[in-house]
Amino acid sequence: MSADIDPDTNRHGAEPTVRTPEGTGLGAADDDRDADDRDADDRVSGPSPADEPTADADPTAPAVGLFERVLVVTDGTETGEAAVEAGIDLASAHDATVDALYVVDTTEAWDVVVERHEREGEAAVEAAEARGRERGVDVEKRFRYGTAHEEVLGFADAHDVDLVVLGSARRTGLDRLVRPEPLPTRVQRGGSVPVLVVGVDDEI
Repeated sequence: MSADIDPDTNRHGAEPTVRTPEGTGLGAADDDRDADDRDADDRVSGPSPADEPTADADPTAPAVGLFERVLVVTDGTETGEAAVEAGIDLASAHDATVDALYVVDTTEAWDVVVERHEREGEAAVEAAEARGRERGVDVEKRFRYGTAHEEVLGFADAHDVDLVVLGSARRTGLDRLVRPEPLPTRVQRGGSVPVLVVGVDDEI
């Protein structure tokens, strides 16, 4: 069966309009195709699994710490041991490493005194390493020779230390005369790194 063409549509050069007689089924087929196209568009434009929001991050994942490297100045005294404990506690909490530093004071020229300080220093850094091992913290043993505050500040600058921890000063009368400013004060004044001064009874 042929379709009827409207003769008026060709008068002005327009495209002929095709009239589909009722009952031919051609119009219904076009409607079906349009419906299929709309369904296909819906399927394409629908959200993909990749667009779905991701689940929240694991709340048990460790947070990024404030410190990556902590310098602990130890001298084997009670305040030095307190500094070690505080430094290791902070390193454990922030997933940081520790450098346990002992400075052998070479301003005292007597060999016997220097040798005694070397033995004391070796025992002090060994104790710090053992304490770190108990807590699961990496502790590197460090030795320096020279003036204490200069060596501490030089080490901190050279190794990108994030925090310096040392014990509070307990000085004798003679020491007050020889060194008017204690080590913590000199380190705090001369450095650009945060300094934590710990006493024997302090808690972190």
